[in-house]
Amino acid sequence: MLNELDYFYHSQCEPQKSCFLALREIILKADAHITAQWKYRTPFFYYKGKMFCYLWSNKKTQEPYIGFVEGRHLNHPALEQGTRSRIKILRVDPNQDIDVELIVMLLYQAMKVY
Repeated sequence: MLNELDYFYHSQCEPQKSCFLALREIILKADAHITAQWKYRTPFFYYKGKMFCYLWSNKKTQEPYIGFVEGRHLNHPALEQGTRSRIKILRVDPNQDIDVELIVMLLYQAMKVY
């Protein structure tokens, strides 16, 4: 039986499922101090024990995104803040190739905040 975290990934429809699985792999490979946990009914990633980022999807479009917990400290045109005071998100089109270099660069920028 799958735990809640694994169930999240495996219950998604394609192409979101493959996109979320790829994003998980990219995030976890970025640094040995990044760990995955299930928090707030969401796949969360911690960096050195602190909330770092999470995966979710837009309710209307079902488009996956990475939410950076300390996003307010990150400046990049691909990040969106919207009405959030702390978090910025990076939308990922599940029908396009993932920009791994951009994601890794943003992850490293976010790690510097910690």
